[in-house]
Amino acid sequence: MFFSKTCEYAIRAVIFIAQKSEGGRKVGIKEVAAGIDSPEHFIAKILQDLSKRELIQSSKGPNGGFYVDSSARSNTLADIVRAIDGEKIFKGCGLGLKSCSETKPCPLHNDFKEIRNKMQLTLQSATIGEFNENLNLGLSYIKER
Repeated sequence: MFFSKTCEYAIRAVIFIAQKSEGGRKVGIKEVAAGIDSPEHFIAKILQDLSKRELIQSSKGPNGGFYVDSSARSNTLADIVRAIDGEKIFKGCGLGLKSCSETKPCPLHNDFKEIRNKMQLTLQSATIGEFNENLNLGLSYIKER
């Protein structure tokens, strides 16, 4: 909807990895791909990028894989969105116009501005750790059963 497909997969992957790695376990690419219904080759590139940006951690070797450490659990969904899709969702025009501004608004400008602000507030206040807790409590899910 608002996010690119890459960003959707990134958000789901980080939440999935956070949940699975809570007890110190590391998760492999195949497990992440299956857990979030993503193509393996696509999620591999996303996870590599997220790891470089320190939104998730990785370790190599026979017991390696991806995990989310305690400091990364305080990252927000907005951090992931910015890393993957940039600031466009928070600052861009609802019609995709480059010249849209406060002084020269498009027909959607004022309504879309409210939506953008609400979305930014929502994503900025939602941490990976909170999502993990909700998954553990069965209050939310990231894959249909």
